[in-house]
Amino acid sequence: MKYRWKFLLRFQHVFFFLVFILMTYFTENYFLDSFELIWSIILNVFFNIGIYYLVYYYLVPYFYLSNKYPEFILYALICFLVSSLFRILWEPAVFEMNFTPKGFHVSFLYNIYISQGIVILVASFLGITKDKFLIEQDVIDLGEEKEQLYLDLLKSKLNPHFLLNTLNNMYANSFTHSEKTSDSILQLSKLLQYIIYDSGKDKISLTQEFSSLKALAALYQLKYNDQLDIVFNIEDQDEFDIVEIPPSVFLTLFENALKHSAIGIEENSFIKLSCTIKNSDLFFEIVNSVAQNREYSAETNYKGLGNDAVIHILEKYYSGRFDFISEPQENNQYKMFLKIKIHG
Repeated sequence: MKYRWKFLLRFQHVFFFLVFILMTYFTENYFLDSFELIWSIILNVFFNIGIYYLVYYYLVPYFYLSNKYPEFILYALICFLVSSLFRILWEPAVFEMNFTPKGFHVSFLYNIYISQGIVILVASFLGITKDKFLIEQDVIDLGEEKEQLYLDLLKSKLNPHFLLNTLNNMYANSFTHSEKTSDSILQLSKLLQYIIYDSGKDKISLTQEFSSLKALAALYQLKYNDQLDIVFNIEDQDEFDIVEIPPSVFLTLFENALKHSAIGIEENSFIKLSCTIKNSDLFFEIVNSVAQNREYSAETNYKGLGNDAVIHILEKYYSGRFDFISEPQENNQYKMFLKIKIHG
C-alpha cells in the first residue's frame, strides 16, 4: 500500500515536469533555434525543480498546513516574482533571442509569468493534496488497526480463569482412574488447538467453529458432572465444511450465554443453540436463561464489549449482509439471533 502511494506521488512530479518541458518547448521555439532551445529547456527544468520543491517541501508544510495563510501567500508571491524576474533577465542575456517581430517581447513576458505561475500553483496544489491524502491514509490505517484490535480481543476473550479451573479439575481427577481425566485432556487440547492455530486465520469453516463450541461445552459438562442443560441443535450439513466465517464470532456469543445464564449455578438454567443454512442464508441462534441473582451476572443484557466486537467484525466482512438481534425475552430468557447472507 505505502509503496503504491509513494510511486503515485513521484509519478505526479515526473508527469508535471514532462508537461513543463513541452510547455517550454512550444512557448520558446519562436525565440530560439533548436540548439539553444534544448539548452533553455534543460536550464529551466533544473531552475524550476528548485522552485517547485521549495514550495512543495517548505512553503506548504511550514506555512499553509500550519494555518499561516497570509505568510504562505506572501512567500509564494515572492517566489513567483523573483523566479519570473530572474528568467526575464538571464534568458535574453544567455541566449540570442529574436524579438524582431512585433509583440514577441510581450509574448515572452507572458510566457514567463504563466509558466512560473503554473509551477508554483501546481507545487502548492500537490503539496496540499499530498498532506490531506496522507492524513486520510493514516485514518484508514488507524481504522484497520482498530479492527485488528477487535479481532485480537475476540481471539483472546476465552476466560483464562476457566482454563485454570479446568486444569485444576484435571489434576484432582488424575489421582483416581477416571474417564473424565482423559476426556478433559481431549476437549482442552481441541480448544487450545483452536485458540492457538485456528483463531489466527482470517476465516475458518463452520465445522471448525462448532468444534470449539462443543469442546467448550464439554469442559463445562465435565466440571458439573454432565448435569448442565446445554443443547446443540446443529444439523449435519455439507455446507458447514465449505462456508467460512471469521474465527471466534460464534464462540464469543456462546461464551456470553455461558456467562449470563448462570448455568451450573442456578436451577433451571439452560442454553439452547441452533444453526442452519437455508437458501444462502446462515441462521445462528442462542436462547438462554438469565441469572436471577445479580452476583452471577453483572449485566443481563448483551450490550457489552463482546457484542460490540462481534458486530464490528461482522461489519467488516458482511457489511449490509447480516442481521443481529440481541434482546431479552419473556420468562426470564434471553435470545441472540444472527442471520448472515453468505453468498451475494
